[in-house]
Amino acid sequence: MDTAGAARPEPRTGEPDGDVAVCASLRTTDLDEAGSFCRRMFYGPLEVKPTGGADDIAFTGEVAQIGPLTIGEISYGVEMRLATGDLETAYHVLAPLTGAVQVLHRGAATTADPSQAAVFRPLGDIALRWSADCRLISVKVDRLALERELDAALDREVGSPVPLGATFGLAGGPGRSWLALIRLLLGETRQPDGLRVLPHLLRQWRELAVSGLAQAVEHPFSQNPAGRPTTRRPRTVKRTLDAMHAEPGRSFTAAELAGIAGVGIRVLQESFRQHVGVPPLTYLRRLRLEGVHAELSRAGPDQLSVSEVATRWGFTHLGRFAGAYRDRYGVTPSQTLRDRV
Repeated sequence: MDTAGAARPEPRTGEPDGDVAVCASLRTTDLDEAGSFCRRMFYGPLEVKPTGGADDIAFTGEVAQIGPLTIGEISYGVEMRLATGDLETAYHVLAPLTGAVQVLHRGAATTADPSQAAVFRPLGDIALRWSADCRLISVKVDRLALERELDAALDREVGSPVPLGATFGLAGGPGRSWLALIRLLLGETRQPDGLRVLPHLLRQWRELAVSGLAQAVEHPFSQNPAGRPTTRRPRTVKRTLDAMHAEPGRSFTAAELAGIAGVGIRVLQESFRQHVGVPPLTYLRRLRLEGVHAELSRAGPDQLSVSEVATRWGFTHLGRFAGAYRDRYGVTPSQTLRDRV
């Protein structure tokens, strides 16, 4: 196993620095090690179970985190079942290169294979059945980053979460081009003389990957006749989300967020429940947890301490922070720091 990449000590936004590629790889026959790697690089809690015995597992994972974008090439070598709850702060795409994944998301069953990718929205439980011969590209995109890109592409505000289609084609058109770009970007981050040493180009490629997904994924807005009303994210919610992502470590109160939005506390809370799925302070806490998790995942225990990272991301009560972190990721913050691959 190996890691590569660098991290800056002070986060400027709620996402890892888009000019830096944080890379990690793992080859293992240990199921627990494979599960820990995927939770660390993508989501936790994530349930990972083989449908048969675990003796034949041959896990390989190559992952790069680039700001709001995480790209991985993953395989297990055996048939697997994976499950997780709401993604909350991200959209996700699974694009098999070989084999197939049977998907159950938001009550709808689909299949991802080399001809079509599966798309996951931030809300809704996910259950996957992963074939033994499946090797796929796994792409996580920060929720706000994709929604901003869709806003810009459509020249309008879209609802949040965006009602994306469950699949999109990979055999031709924008889907094929997007997958080719993603694979090339992942390969470049693995090269010591590749885009990792060219921060300006790395950021441009990352932005192109997000905008390419906005073009490839299916959504209803572009087909709506002019003038037909669509579900839109209120400006009050957008202003609040922008403020939280710009300063995730700031000690916001419900009253301060309502002031930023220009509405009352109850109105803002109801708008968030309708358009984001959770109240504003709950979203902020999860945003902070993701920031801490990302920073601990790419640092060593000799580089920083859990308490300094937690404090920097706005957690003032370390006991409550540790409990919330363990509930979300299934391990303690110190375990994430110690188990860095």
